[in-house]
Amino acid sequence: MAKEWMTQPGNAPARAIGPVRAALMVVDGTWTWYRRNWRATVVSGVVQPVLFLLALGFGLGSQVTPGAETGGLAYVVYLAPALLVATAVQIAAFESTYPVLSAFRWQQTYLGIAASPITPGQIFGGHLLWVAARLTVSGAGYLAAAAALCTLTSPSVLLSLPVAVLSGLALAAPVAAYSATLYSEGQQISALFRFVVVPMTLFAGTFFPVTQLPGWAQPLAWATPLWHGTELSRGAALGHLSLSATLGHLAFLLAMLAVGTWLGVRTFTRRLAA
Repeated sequence: MAKEWMTQPGNAPARAIGPVRAALMVVDGTWTWYRRNWRATVVSGVVQPVLFLLALGFGLGSQVTPGAETGGLAYVVYLAPALLVATAVQIAAFESTYPVLSAFRWQQTYLGIAASPITPGQIFGGHLLWVAARLTVSGAGYLAAAAALCTLTSPSVLLSLPVAVLSGLALAAPVAAYSATLYSEGQQISALFRFVVVPMTLFAGTFFPVTQLPGWAQPLAWATPLWHGTELSRGAALGHLSLSATLGHLAFLLAMLAVGTWLGVRTFTRRLAA
């Protein structure tokens, strides 16, 4: 491997690395750090959403009468698949802010990787692949806990896991692209969480239907990946999603991921080529 990163005899350029292999190498580097610090992420990725499920689903939810808003189901059943997506989006937002800024400015991990034949675009692809792996593991842990609490009604809820991963990636791509433009933390990342991530978590359909919002606020919720992911996740778990709605939600999430990926490759390339 080391020989491939060296200039070949006769001043020939170093051998290029395939995109899949390059992305896996970036993931492997992140995993080296993560396997020593994974315990802290278990709290935010699994324990925290399970506590929310217990407190809001079984606690506050015990005072919610099943009705049309919850599809005639107990509130905890209504809430469980949505918390999966909300947690995925929150993890994706965090993984694409401070770690990305650190890899550029403080630890300068990306600068070291860019000195090899791995391109900035491949580094960005490796970041998204890492986020997908994190979301898959955390989501699987949450689903196992939710199943143990008897809050899942059908095996089709397993489809909610890839939906949660896609929703997280749809947010992670543009957020990572934005983080690559920052040269200091300042207030930008704090503002992103305060004015985008937290309001989206509260008002994009996780805890109650967006139809309960004022008319002017509903389009804001519709423009978030969390609402589309929540609708898909609930539809998969409860079995009441139409084909047209499924295609519409998927189209939004895939389009957001595609645009975010394009922006991410551009910003990573500009930052690492500077």
